[in-house]
Amino acid sequence: MRVGLDYRPATVAPASGIGRQVLAQEQALLALPDTELVRFTEAPLDHPQRATACCPEWASPLQGLQRPQVRWRFEARFLPRALHEARIDLYIATANMGLPLGRKRGRKQVLVLHDLFQLTERNFHRSRLKALAYRGIDGLSIAWSVLMADRIWCPSQFSADEAARLFPFARNKLRVLPNLVPGFATAAAQLPDDLPERFWLAVGTREPRKNMALFLDCWQQARRQSAQVPALVLVGHAEDVAPELRELPGLHWRSGLSEAQLCGLYQRAECLWQPSYGEGFGLPVVEALSVSTPVAAATGSALDEVLPPGSPRFAPHDRQALLGCLLQVAAQPPARTAELAEWARRYEFPAYSRRLNELVMELSR
Repeated sequence: MRVGLDYRPATVAPASGIGRQVLAQEQALLALPDTELVRFTEAPLDHPQRATACCPEWASPLQGLQRPQVRWRFEARFLPRALHEARIDLYIATANMGLPLGRKRGRKQVLVLHDLFQLTERNFHRSRLKALAYRGIDGLSIAWSVLMADRIWCPSQFSADEAARLFPFARNKLRVLPNLVPGFATAAAQLPDDLPERFWLAVGTREPRKNMALFLDCWQQARRQSAQVPALVLVGHAEDVAPELRELPGLHWRSGLSEAQLCGLYQRAECLWQPSYGEGFGLPVVEALSVSTPVAAATGSALDEVLPPGSPRFAPHDRQALLGCLLQVAAQPPARTAELAEWARRYEFPAYSRRLNELVMELSR
């Protein structure tokens, strides 16, 4: 079987959550028997991936691959012909949308649908006009890919249920393929400079659904009430939150981290906090658990599936519940146990590869 993989997320942002999942799928597909993998992407003319992937003859800027006009040219003009010429039996679109426009020509097609927050939440954009435009374009693109897919792979039951709610006609196409999370158990750790001896950790700030404004406000209030509440290391960008929250006492911003530095943060943190009210999977949760770091998270969304029983929980919009949880974790820190790392192993390569093989074999039949 010749399998085509939409490699664009790994080209433009290999360290992002979706980019890392594309790399994971690449690794797992290469390990499948009787499978030949062909990568499809676009890139500048001097980009090294042009040596290992099928690309359009034209140059594409790395920072513009998500622009509607760039996507249209790739998915309507290049991809249908390229898939036909490469004799692809199965094509996998990896980023919520992106199946080629036009007839399938006997080819099977899979859509990897990480979440539907592009349609259900107010995502971050520089202007209201741009937000409205992207919401409409993304809605059409996702709907087209859902319609044309033979199967839709979701990383959680939560995402699958949301897809069934918004696209009832696609209910029988939906399958759950939990994300691959290699974890950091054997990774080299390197702690970033100038960090406090004790700290909590939070990862992700850009989208409003990350709920970071409420979390920072409650964390600051908890610090006033208890000296046991430690400093907070926040992986993200300060401009993603309101100016009055950017320089709170005890708040340490970090971005552009290497994998070794991120590993160091996970290992040294007393607790990872995930206050999001919308998550399609919860990658940082599993990464923290892989090194036995306890996690406290909001209820709802896919976090209910990836968090071990007994972990500290709070309602994401309940200020008093969040404040109470912060103070409780500070007073009685959850233990670092081997059971946390054992829980995370269900998302490592062997389990992921088995499930992916099952789903590919289902399509080949």
